[in-house]
Amino acid sequence: MDDFKPLADAGDNSELGSARALDPRFYLGADWLAFDQQHVLAPGWQVIAPASALAESGDHIVREIGGVPVVLVRDETGAINGFVNVCRHRAGPLALCDGRGAKRLRCAYHGWAYDLQGQLRTAPEMQNAEAFNRSDIRLKPIDVELWGGMVFARVGPGQAFSTVIEGIDALVAGANLDGMVHHHHRVYDVAANWKVYIDNYLEGYHLPFVHPGLTQVVSYPEYRTELARFWSLQRSPIGEETGAYAAGEALYFFIYPNTMLNILPGRMQSNRVVPDGPDRCRVEFDFYYAPGAEKRASEDDRFSDEVQEEDRLICEHVQKGLGCGHYEAGRLSPDQEAGVWHWQNLLREVYAAAD
Repeated sequence: MDDFKPLADAGDNSELGSARALDPRFYLGADWLAFDQQHVLAPGWQVIAPASALAESGDHIVREIGGVPVVLVRDETGAINGFVNVCRHRAGPLALCDGRGAKRLRCAYHGWAYDLQGQLRTAPEMQNAEAFNRSDIRLKPIDVELWGGMVFARVGPGQAFSTVIEGIDALVAGANLDGMVHHHHRVYDVAANWKVYIDNYLEGYHLPFVHPGLTQVVSYPEYRTELARFWSLQRSPIGEETGAYAAGEALYFFIYPNTMLNILPGRMQSNRVVPDGPDRCRVEFDFYYAPGAEKRASEDDRFSDEVQEEDRLICEHVQKGLGCGHYEAGRLSPDQEAGVWHWQNLLREVYAAAD
């Protein structure tokens, strides 16, 4: 990464009134993606799955965090443990997919088996290996937290989870997230850099032009953004009952670096944005409903598909614009793009520290 000089391009964006968008080169190429995976995504707390996916001993889920394969499993004591999903023998996978009721995590390559606390228990054909001691070998752990009926995790050191979500509990207390029930999971594929999708999520500026249906539900004139240290909140009244939404208020939380929580009366969506390459990402959606509100699920899913398709199309056009060689970072709207400014400055902190 010989051209890695983020400060030369980032500029002074300390004031929202004079801020510009992030330079386009941060959205392009394998080098920048590798940097983001290691320094932004791996150490960042992110939603992984509903806690109900790990309801019983041996239940496990397989995911990726910052390009690192991970497995999370509930053990016999009820604790949820997270590990890098890589055998300590020759890097084989311990689990290939989500599952229920496992007694061991067994490598699919050579059969080394670990207990649910990550300790190696059996290693076939190793009896003649000199000074080989199973008790010395454990899976590499990752950090795991439970909050709001969801499992969060990260790989590597960073901010404490309580620091990252500080202040959110008070704002969502009335939603009773712990009382919501997970209903279904969806994945949307987008041919754009993962940061393009987040940029798009963080402002309602585009709603009248990209989302005609959503604009009829949320009140654009009353749309406003609130900022905290590691999260931002977009909120808007929902004036009337619809097939997908109950009347009340929409709360759209972004939690750095790649988690969104869309909380509305009686339901929540969690979103995690995962890179699949420099110009591709996937968005993992989980839908939760308060008891009785799941009657909206079918219409909610249809409406989500509509909105996501609109977002996919505009993000893919933006990605082409960023890579065309004729775009220079433009000015941000102080009234409508405070969330974009906030998130891009969090990125700038990481990029500048590596300069």
